[in-house]
Amino acid sequence: MEQGTDKRMGLACAGGVVEGAIYEIGALCALEEAIEGLDFTKMDVYVGVSSGSIITACLANNVSARTLSRAIISEADPELNIRPEMFFEPALGEYGRRLARLPKTLWRALNRYLTNPRDLSLFSIFASLGPIIPAGFFDNRHIRSYLARAFSMGGRTDDFRDLRAELRVIAVDLDSADIVCFGDEAHADVPVSKAVQASTALPGLYSPVRIDDTYYIDGVARRTVHASTALEAGVKLLFCINPIVPVNIHLNEEELAETVGFSEDHLVNHGLATVLSQTFRTLVFSRMRAGFRVYEHRYPDAEVILVEPRFDDYDMFFSNLFSFSNRQAVCEHAYERTRAFLLENADDLAPRLERHGLRLRRDVLEDASRRLYAEPPAALMTGSPTLREADRVLTRLDEVLERLRARAA
Repeated sequence: MEQGTDKRMGLACAGGVVEGAIYEIGALCALEEAIEGLDFTKMDVYVGVSSGSIITACLANNVSARTLSRAIISEADPELNIRPEMFFEPALGEYGRRLARLPKTLWRALNRYLTNPRDLSLFSIFASLGPIIPAGFFDNRHIRSYLARAFSMGGRTDDFRDLRAELRVIAVDLDSADIVCFGDEAHADVPVSKAVQASTALPGLYSPVRIDDTYYIDGVARRTVHASTALEAGVKLLFCINPIVPVNIHLNEEELAETVGFSEDHLVNHGLATVLSQTFRTLVFSRMRAGFRVYEHRYPDAEVILVEPRFDDYDMFFSNLFSFSNRQAVCEHAYERTRAFLLENADDLAPRLERHGLRLRRDVLEDASRRLYAEPPAALMTGSPTLREADRVLTRLDEVLERLRARAA
């Protein structure tokens, strides 16, 4: 059966910062390879949230997952190759705007203290200085520039209305907390690249993105995958890719010790960054699971196939969500883990896929020699979280200072 004729197919990609998007590319490559008749550039409906919107926007523009897997290592066409500076450009304009508020903010803080001298606490000081604290450390305008340039050639388009399929990019209105679905009738005039920039504006990491007179932030602030957007559009077979799950360190303690480099009984022993990561992942995951339980009753005639890391995928958990240096290893890892998931669940998945004219190829899944890249990538960068994070911070600081020096020159 040809895709997009009798039974509508769709793809929903969740967020996951830089590493999450790369994980999704590897997973999509594995799915296409193992499922005969599946082509992710020929879906009827695409839904993208946060970094997942980068992937779905490219697929809707006929840029295949395999091409994206080459683009992240700069082996695709030049206009498609992805560069790390796209994601980590300092928000110098934001810094400047905040510094301009410094005199007035300090005067207000001093006046408040003189008026209420006993109300001096760490929290009150922080609250008083809020207007001069940047809303984001990085500027994601280069994501928009990359997509606008890539979609301006090769028969691609930056206009939702010119796409063959329905593309929906999800963001949140910062001032109202309302979900905004770029690509629908009310927001179809916004360029795809601008919509993706808004959807990827993760609070704290990137500054909110202004479109007309509205500021937008990452769509994950309200939901994780937004699968309902595709199901409401009539999709009967929906593939969902979610790269962000919490970890359970008790499932495979031997592998945990090998991955991290030393054995710990509790995540708290790995420090604040690990605690925050587990908390964020747990919140995102629990919301998604609650939504999927609702879908089972609200859309009983739709098949939803969810692909995500296992709870004992320690390599993914202890690698850095913001890292680009791990890109080839993460993509290969996702490819291999998705193949393992498909083979492990083949008895359940095969009949579900067959109902939509697709065939799960066990022979492909059982071929242990298959790889995403011809040359094996370096192992995922894991190990001691403290030393690993310190190394990344220093490396990133060097890169930022070098760009600032070049700009000053």
